[in-house]
Amino acid sequence: MTAIPWRPSQHIKVKAIGLHWRYGQLLATEVFDDQGRLVGVRPIGGGVEFGERWQTALQREFQEELGVTVDILGAPLVMENLYTHQGALGHEVLFIAEVAFDAERFAYLDHIAFRESNGTQCTARWFDVAELDTPGGLALYPAGLKQALLQSAA
Repeated sequence: MTAIPWRPSQHIKVKAIGLHWRYGQLLATEVFDDQGRLVGVRPIGGGVEFGERWQTALQREFQEELGVTVDILGAPLVMENLYTHQGALGHEVLFIAEVAFDAERFAYLDHIAFRESNGTQCTARWFDVAELDTPGGLALYPAGLKQALLQSAA
């Protein structure tokens, strides 16, 4: 059976994503194009369900994906992301927050394999943000996140 390529939904999605760091590197999930090529990464997180607060959604996503309980550190960065994927327009509003969790079981791993709730196999790794969004390099999604992170660090 051939997988149906992913396309953005035609309504605004609200998402919560967490920024977890190890030795200055960001934990992010690999993103592939329709041909299976690695094109970028995005921090771990997912959709906020109707009636759910973004904090609860963020905690739920980390529990579902990595089996960890996260502490949210501070106020979120809120970004609006309008993008085009394979000719389809996507629109999302993201709550992006620093998170901490007991990462002892991941201490010696260079990657973490997990499944999304829809069964999709995923891999998360730690990335040097300076090496993302560079010519010929991997993109950091959502677009503009690298610049926002650099501005907040300055």
